[in-house]
Amino acid sequence: MERVTRRRRWAAVAVAGLVVAVAGLVWFKPWALWVDETVNEALPAVTATATATTSASGEPAAGAPSPAGPVTVAQGGFISHEHDTTGTVKIVRLADGTHTLRLEGLDTSNGPDLHVLLSDAPVKEGKAGWFVFDDGKYVDLAKLKGNKGDQNYPLPAGVDWSAYPSVSIWCDRFDVSFGAAALARA
Repeated sequence: MERVTRRRRWAAVAVAGLVVAVAGLVWFKPWALWVDETVNEALPAVTATATATTSASGEPAAGAPSPAGPVTVAQGGFISHEHDTTGTVKIVRLADGTHTLRLEGLDTSNGPDLHVLLSDAPVKEGKAGWFVFDDGKYVDLAKLKGNKGDQNYPLPAGVDWSAYPSVSIWCDRFDVSFGAAALARA
């Protein structure tokens, strides 16, 4: 009888261990670190009928029509945080007056639940900058489309992008920045 009980205990431990292992794999998704998702989106094209004069801030002057093509109004380069991250981020004003956040030449690790955040947190080198981007004000633009390439994220109407001087590739599952860029007016 004791032998049967011992076997049942071992079977229960084995099943529990398997459940924990599967749950851990689903949660951490370690295979994502070796699977790249490349996105190569062109900048959205919107045409306007006239060219504009701009104010000192780079925005169209009051009453002036928007320029005929896209204009980069801010940009920055990524620094690495939790994972090696390179590339450029731009805020682009389109001819219709809307703004898009554009990632160009992005190269970072893939991971679970990655997002593109606009944040009011300063970009800091090293571990001091890894966890700050969701502490203050931030706008979660969308899930990251791919960990490599060029991609666009339309800014929601009413969002004043100039109130958010940084962009982070943010892992929402583990609350850590893979990489971030400080935006400077172009």
